[in-house]
Amino acid sequence: MAFSIGEFRGKALDKAGARANLFDVTVTGAGAAGLNKDEFTFACKAAAIPAMAVATIDVPYFGRTIKVPGNKTFDNWTVTIINDEAFAIRNAMEKWLAAMGTHEGNIATIGSSFTEAGGTLYGDAIVQHYDKGGAKIGAAEYKFKNIFPVTISEITLGWGENDAIEEFTVEFAYDYWTHTDIVT
Repeated sequence: MAFSIGEFRGKALDKAGARANLFDVTVTGAGAAGLNKDEFTFACKAAAIPAMAVATIDVPYFGRTIKVPGNKTFDNWTVTIINDEAFAIRNAMEKWLAAMGTHEGNIATIGSSFTEAGGTLYGDAIVQHYDKGGAKIGAAEYKFKNIFPVTISEITLGWGENDAIEEFTVEFAYDYWTHTDIVT
């Protein structure tokens, strides 16, 4: 039957569907920032499973255009973070960006290698999805390789902001992502 709710439930909503709020984000290898990985995982309140895009190359042929697959592109990845009164993650992100070039002198205090100056320029991140029972969904783990922050958003302040916790976004560039057992 074309309009069967039971069939829709059984085929499209297996186990009542994946939930967008059952995830966590872990960042590792970000030594330049002094980032507390455990705190980041709990304070990261929003992220995204990345988009996938392959550019096309237009090849003219006798007055027509043929499209062929081009290079894969990776858009920047954005996460939303809850701010604490110690500004721990905010300060860590600012330090990470400043290590790439100070505000006044534009001097990098860390190089592009993984071990220079005792810290790292790059980190890695994992977005892990969970089922409603709290178990990791193995087919829903995304790994971002060689991330670094490129933008830290403002934190809006205002006297009318009652009963609200500060938050900000961080936009990361990265080399590529993998999807466990799906895209490597």
